[in-house]
Amino acid sequence: MDNPIRLHWLDPRDPQQPFPPAHRAMRDPNGLLAIGGDLSVARLIRAYSSGIFPWFNPNEPILWWCPDPRAVLVPAEFHASHSLAKRIRKADFAATLDQSFDAVLDGCGGLREGRGDTWLGAEMKQAYRELHALGFSHSVEIWRNGELVGGLYGVSLGGVFFGESMFSRETDASKLALYCLCRQLAAWGFGMVDCQIASSHLRRLGAREISRERFLAELHRMIGCGGRTGAWRFDIAVPASRVHLPALSLT
Repeated sequence: MDNPIRLHWLDPRDPQQPFPPAHRAMRDPNGLLAIGGDLSVARLIRAYSSGIFPWFNPNEPILWWCPDPRAVLVPAEFHASHSLAKRIRKADFAATLDQSFDAVLDGCGGLREGRGDTWLGAEMKQAYRELHALGFSHSVEIWRNGELVGGLYGVSLGGVFFGESMFSRETDASKLALYCLCRQLAAWGFGMVDCQIASSHLRRLGAREISRERFLAELHRMIGCGGRTGAWRFDIAVPASRVHLPALSLT
């Protein structure tokens, strides 16, 4: 059989249970590795440290993935198009870190390119809130006139940021979030943003595909390098006009 079914079942009662080796992931659908388990902090940290991430529809079993190839973005290699560079220079927005994590989750809870809709259900949101409370999950917010117009969130371990989702309520807002994040990650010495699966949108921003084998080797090397715990704040210059920040942050 060309692609035998070999899904590994994870026991939801044992968050310390190891994941199967990534090379056992299915070819179709690309990267499907395991089913079941739970979204406890222990299991999620184990998953991301192994290059594995959860993605599933609400009210369905948890599915765990490690696709081949893998889309990655080196923070220092973020590419801004002419129009995006013009918007960056205009600086008609404000950028913050970890100021409105729940609102970013809500913003990301709709359509996800290439993966259908309503994927970010209550169980997933709660799991990432718990990671956020422990300093492992972070959000970038983009504001205009006090309104949240875009952002992204993901998980940080060592020198790797695992991007989970982004959203825009106006043109270029999610791109601005990724631009600001990449500049900060580069300043902190992060080596890689895991974009999971490539898209034309991500490629235009500088992401590229590498083999799963290479990704896992790079992950193993970077996961023990540096890293930053706790709540994040920008320590580089980013647009932060008081006009564009939310009223709550001005007190």
